[in-house]
Amino acid sequence: MTLQQMKPMRILGRAGFFLLVLAIVAYTVFPFYWAIVSSLKGGAALFSVEAWPSAPEWSNYTAVFQEQPFGRNILNSVIVAGSVVALSLFLGVTAAFALGRVQFRGRGFLLLVILGVSMFPQVAVLSGLFELIRALGLYNNLFGLTLSYLIFTLPFTVWVLTTYMREMPMELEEAAMMDGASPFVVLTRIFLPLMGPAMATTGLLAFIAAWNEFLFALTFTLTDEMRTVPVAIALISGSSSFELPWGRIMAASVIVTLPLIGLVLVFQRRIVSGLTAGAVKG
Repeated sequence: MTLQQMKPMRILGRAGFFLLVLAIVAYTVFPFYWAIVSSLKGGAALFSVEAWPSAPEWSNYTAVFQEQPFGRNILNSVIVAGSVVALSLFLGVTAAFALGRVQFRGRGFLLLVILGVSMFPQVAVLSGLFELIRALGLYNNLFGLTLSYLIFTLPFTVWVLTTYMREMPMELEEAAMMDGASPFVVLTRIFLPLMGPAMATTGLLAFIAAWNEFLFALTFTLTDEMRTVPVAIALISGSSSFELPWGRIMAASVIVTLPLIGLVLVFQRRIVSGLTAGAVKG
């Protein structure tokens, strides 16, 4: 095949790849776009198909905050998700250092147990966890939500960080030990700076899981002031039991989705960057 014959094939290949990427982007972005469009509608306009509402109802966004303590619900979600990420990363890093760098009997079995805990569905542990939360006096308390969320964020965090910890060059640890560094210094001064991408990835996934969690938040909270945003959105009601204010529900959904988009945009470079690029120079 000559160069002149290959040129059209390359153009067709690039065009096909561009169309494929465009289709994937449209498929993933369209639901959020339609949520924005629906959040600007009300009444019968919700049942009309428009690329953009002719008369946007921005009052849906203000009504979300006026008719319920939605600002407090957002703050609750920030507190709970932030504390879950902090505890998950702290416990996950220390556990990953022991499981990934220290040789002891039963290490592989312990990792399998940690992974197995994450496989239990939430419903299976709901009743037992409810009794524990109530016995500790943490019912209708944000720390009770933080404690319960660690059940599904901590096993994943430990497993992923252990995998990253095992990939750390042994030369770094040996050189630090020869200079008299303790294991704590090795972990905090040598490994942690190199594990930034891993911690950003696991922390972001833990934050998203805690931010979107619904079942535990519904079960372990009672008052409107202590609920997180998924439960607050689910409990938005209309003027009658047969009418749901979809415009306000969509507005609330858009509001709580924006922080997640912002976090992904902020940490995207940390996520895709290399773990130990340039750490060991031969």
